[in-house]
Amino acid sequence: MSFPEENDRRDVELDETKLGEVRRALEELSEAARKEYGLGGAVQHGASTLPPDAFDAFPKAGACEIHLATDFQNMVYEHPAFPKALKDEMYAWTREHAAEERKPTDTEQQFLYKGRKKAIGPFKRQLWTLDPATRDKIAASLEERFAFLMKQLNIGGTSAPVKQFVKVPGVHLNRQSEIRWAHGVITAAERKAEGLSD
Repeated sequence: MSFPEENDRRDVELDETKLGEVRRALEELSEAARKEYGLGGAVQHGASTLPPDAFDAFPKAGACEIHLATDFQNMVYEHPAFPKALKDEMYAWTREHAAEERKPTDTEQQFLYKGRKKAIGPFKRQLWTLDPATRDKIAASLEERFAFLMKQLNIGGTSAPVKQFVKVPGVHLNRQSEIRWAHGVITAAERKAEGLSD
């Protein structure tokens, strides 16, 4: 089930009646997924367009996954501390290299909202090397949102079952190597895969 992210607008309001219908549908889908197919529950795409007070419905409805990448991306791009010059450069890149995201009916704002996700890879070096004060301000906002969502999604007290069933591989990431590797180039395969991350 998807909320109105296809409209590419963050100002879409769902009234209580519509939210109630969505909650019931999510409960039914989650129950069917578990009983009929042996799956964990429903997966919610497009949750980034929902109002904050709607998130506590997901654990109650038995959803097992909620996609929120767009919300986090929006928080970074729209953060008051995000450098305007970098945003302008990323938007210029989007206009030149992500034109396939533009529909004939899109406004410039809608096109940039959809296409800007593709600029993250090519600008990874600039993003990862933002000055510490800027990076800390953006990170603090993200951390605040993560904490809110963890509470709303009822994640607290789940570390024991996670440790029991999830085996974390020992992977060492070297940030400087990743920055050097990224060097602002995105391949066709990476470009194609980016659309799968929503």
